Amino acid sequence: MWTYFAAVAIGIVFILWILQIFFLKYGYEKMKIQEVERVGGVLKSAYLQDSSQLTQKINELSVVNDFYVMMEVNRTHILFSPDQDNALPVFSYQNQIPKLKEKLFASKDSQASASYKFSTSFEKYNTLAYGKFLDKTEGNEAIIYIFSPLYPVTSTISILKDQFINVTLIALLLTFIIAGYLANKIARPIKDITYTAKQMGTGDYNVTFRGNSFSEINNLANTLNVTAYELGMADTRQKDLIANVSHDLKTPLTMVRSYAEMIRDLSGENPEKRKTHLNVIIDESIRMSNLVSDMATISAMRTAKIELKKTVFDLSTITASILASYEILESQEGYVFKFTHPKECKVYADEDRIKQVIANLTGNAIKYCGTDKLVKVNIRKVGKKYRLEVSDNGPGIKAEELPHVWDRYYKTSSNYVRATSGTGLGLSIVKEILTLHHAEYGVNSKIDKGSTFWFELESIKPQKS
Repeated sequence: MWTYFAAVAIGIVFILWILQIFFLKYGYEKMKIQEVERVGGVLKSAYLQDSSQLTQKINELSVVNDFYVMMEVNRTHILFSPDQDNALPVFSYQNQIPKLKEKLFASKDSQASASYKFSTSFEKYNTLAYGKFLDKTEGNEAIIYIFSPLYPVTSTISILKDQFINVTLIALLLTFIIAGYLANKIARPIKDITYTAKQMGTGDYNVTFRGNSFSEINNLANTLNVTAYELGMADTRQKDLIANVSHDLKTPLTMVRSYAEMIRDLSGENPEKRKTHLNVIIDESIRMSNLVSDMATISAMRTAKIELKKTVFDLSTITASILASYEILESQEGYVFKFTHPKECKVYADEDRIKQVIANLTGNAIKYCGTDKLVKVNIRKVGKKYRLEVSDNGPGIKAEELPHVWDRYYKTSSNYVRATSGTGLGLSIVKEILTLHHAEYGVNSKIDKGSTFWFELESIKPQKS
């Protein structure tokens, strides 16, 4: 970057040297020629429009532009000089008139002009000779001759060189300093970010990317910090997933193997023990089957391989049927289930999948409910939707953990109240099902005051009988 800045500065200075020093003489002569041609055109227009004002116009232009002007009308010459006291070059200039006239008459174009450079014995510089017809009508010819000294620019170039040397040194010094500062200001943070990214690439997600005063680099650093955090969380969840799946599979497999060996070695001839051991094997097999099934369900949902079979049904009816399956917990373990709902709440959704959502949310509430063992389920109308809420009075969930409760195998810091044989995928499945329904869902929780999980479905107006 420093090299690019320096190269640009050197290039600009080099172009200035070329234009101002090496092409100054050429540019000066070209400018003089263009100026003489412009004045010739002005004088011709003045002659054709109002010849009475021509003399005054020529006097003005000759003084302003330092031109020697001669006008020939009917072979009579009139001289206009910017310096009337200096008659020395006039005779030399008059000697050029035949040559200019010859060039003009050689051209058949009435608008033609002739010009060339010449030098005199008493002048150390060239003079530009220019001729143009004011009127080419035979018998009424009028010609204007302009002589413009091309003063030498050597001394000017010498002065410019001295000044440009100083300007070049100062410009390059300032450019190198500024270029070095900017390059360091931009490149160093990028090098630091690159080094930090390499650290993150080795699996260290606790790195911090630092920017600087440039907003683009700050945005890059902030984006990479968020990326590092998300990758760290993903890595943690992946490790937890592997550990949990390994544990959930290892335990039932160990149980199956142990009880199979017991049947083989001890209870093979005892029908009662054999039946007990076989029931354990069956239960553990079901647990493994549920785990695999839940993982397959999530995978299918995320790859959009599951099609919803939507129908109209009453949300309160299916909720009541699900809660009825927990009556054994009320009678044997003292759980209390409170269910409030409107008289009728029709929705349009996949009934079996919504049942699974309600069952998973209720099971989660049972798992984390408070010592009062109270689980509340409430259905209420919210605008054009029905909202189902499952609440408990448990330990609650920390605010920083709330966004992750829907992740697979994510474990909050809250303690279980009731040991369950769940697969750890319940809330993740809830999320996937509700996402497929394009339904709103969420969780509200406060420490030591419990949690409320909820979702909303579009209501269907009941048909009149």
